[in-house]
Amino acid sequence: MNADNKSQKTLALLVATLSSFLTPFMSSAINIALPSIAREFSADAVFLSWLVTAFLLTATTLLIPFGRISDIYGRRKIFFLGVSVFSLASLLCAISTSDKMLLAFRVLQGIGNAMMFGTSIAILISVFPPGERGRALGINVAAVYIGLSVGPSFGGVLTHYISWRAIFAFSLLPSAVTVFFTLRLKLPALEQTERKEKFDFIGSVLFSLSIFSLMLGLSQVSTLKGKTWFLLGGLGMALFFFYQVRNESPLFNIRLFKDRVFAFSNLAAFINYCATSAVSFLLSIFLQDVKTLTAREAGLVLLCQPITQAVLSPLAGALSDRIQPRIVASIGMSITALGLAAFSSLNTEMSLLFIIAVLVVLGLGFALFSSPNTNAVMGAVSKEFYGVASAALATMRLAGGMVAMTLTTLFIATFLGGSRLSPENSPLFLKSAKTAFTVFALFCAIGVFPSLARGKSEKPK
Repeated sequence: MNADNKSQKTLALLVATLSSFLTPFMSSAINIALPSIAREFSADAVFLSWLVTAFLLTATTLLIPFGRISDIYGRRKIFFLGVSVFSLASLLCAISTSDKMLLAFRVLQGIGNAMMFGTSIAILISVFPPGERGRALGINVAAVYIGLSVGPSFGGVLTHYISWRAIFAFSLLPSAVTVFFTLRLKLPALEQTERKEKFDFIGSVLFSLSIFSLMLGLSQVSTLKGKTWFLLGGLGMALFFFYQVRNESPLFNIRLFKDRVFAFSNLAAFINYCATSAVSFLLSIFLQDVKTLTAREAGLVLLCQPITQAVLSPLAGALSDRIQPRIVASIGMSITALGLAAFSSLNTEMSLLFIIAVLVVLGLGFALFSSPNTNAVMGAVSKEFYGVASAALATMRLAGGMVAMTLTTLFIATFLGGSRLSPENSPLFLKSAKTAFTVFALFCAIGVFPSLARGKSEKPK
């Protein structure tokens, strides 16, 4: 390996890792700042929920289109544009003078995030050969968990001593570094394809509207309006798949799902995120409302999981370079199922030491699953589809998270009805939490089967 090629690999890993840190850091830090934002703008709870939801909806609907654009017009170009848009949006959020301005700029942040997340993994896979991908992906996944770990604590410090605006201003530093190093990234694999392909604009609009309707419907699934949105989204997706099969230059090549590894790895990812995305939400309420811990104490307990993931993800990724990814990921899924099952017996007598131990087990399971599964997905496609494959995996993550929170909301509403979460209602909350963890553990156990059934990962022709 020559020095120039090695330096380019280092640059690719650096820019992908920084971008993977940015979004989870921003999302987790903003959650801490929501009360301060509400006070400054006299905003209600509905606005605060949209401040989070608008970002997620925008990113989810645009991931696949931007992934495809990057495959055609160059991954470095789209990634650079995404980081630039995200940086600009962060600056505008920091200087917003009204709640409507802030909401609009959060949507702009979602657009930039879709460009970054739709291409960052594709950049890594384009630069690193199969034998080195697992370790690179593991480092990238570790950056996600580090962002989730430091976001609440550092975001709280910035909000308390400066302002919630400081969170957006701080993100400009890693953004600027990412922009600088992306400009120095010069590799043919990241530039425009030589194949004369057209971007499927009609398919892109159809897909984006369908995903938007599905996600919006899920967020309001208990209402008639939500069910209507979900039904329209389902019909739109059916029309989208019908259109893609007959398109010579489709937005998403449906034939990719004929590959057993690609199809089952994405299914395993979706199931895993459905089962795990609501863990922190449920435990945060349990620790504060049932165990009567302070927000700071609860946050320190919950840190055990992402810290474990951050430490072990690079090791798990490197392991998947030596052992079949399906084996490592399936072991991770099994361990996660055991951890979720342990929380299905949640009660007031459960000790903090036991909770921390289970969170460490979950962190181990997540680490063993995530980067090896990503390695399997990306290794199942040829290089002209890296952007779309990367975006598809990110869509599975976001969609799984939406499903997890929808189910959790339904369980809480079923047991608590219209009652508020409070220490007096803790028995009702415990019933909803135990039901949720039981269902999620079952999801994860079922997910082991498609994870194992994906077959042996091979280098694509």
